[in-house]
Amino acid sequence: MSQAIDTPNSAGKQMLSEQVYAHLRDAIMRGEHAPGDALKPQDLAKERGVSLAVVREALVRVVGEGLADRLPNRGFAVPTFSDRRWQEIAEARLTIEPVVLRMSVERGDVEWEARVRAAHHRLTRTPPYVPEEGEYYSGAWSEAHRVFHRTLLEGCGNPVLLATFDRMWTASELARRWSAHRDPDRDAPAEHRRLEEAALARDAGTAAEVLIRHLTQTAAALTGCTHNEPTKED
Repeated sequence: MSQAIDTPNSAGKQMLSEQVYAHLRDAIMRGEHAPGDALKPQDLAKERGVSLAVVREALVRVVGEGLADRLPNRGFAVPTFSDRRWQEIAEARLTIEPVVLRMSVERGDVEWEARVRAAHHRLTRTPPYVPEEGEYYSGAWSEAHRVFHRTLLEGCGNPVLLATFDRMWTASELARRWSAHRDPDRDAPAEHRRLEEAALARDAGTAAEVLIRHLTQTAAALTGCTHNEPTKED
């Protein structure tokens, strides 16, 4: 177990808080803390060898990303697996991301096309699972997946919309990882390929439709609704 040394100066405190935040975020993502588990500041401070103030600052950041809850009079905890929570996230993504993708397809330049192709290639070449990371999606694949989806939207040229995507993605990331084995027959690579093809064909309408189906599949997996309506690609 690695230990950090607390320092009284603000720069040192900020660095320690960043380290604790990164450690805690990764631990939640790896499933080391189960849904609903308490995140006790005292225990985390002892484990990491830092002050309670440092830990609380890190916990506030994790809460802000939707990876933990702050419960009145009960401290901090990993979110429970609530279908309502993930339905709300899915609704937000379904409302915003297809619109941004349309803008991206219509506005993106040749450099954007090249980035989309490169991001998709990286995604297809990255193993979703590796033995040392257990049953959850690997960190490398999760990052490649995020980059692919974000790159698809970057052609919109609107940093405010992209920042909104970043917040929604982080909030939904934990749920998506938990859903990894709830719909094992899903052909996610084919869905990503269709997204790339529609975007590079400059077919904004089809790209938005494919993304809607893609996000709907994810929402269905999260809520245990594994039945899928037929699509014209099936």
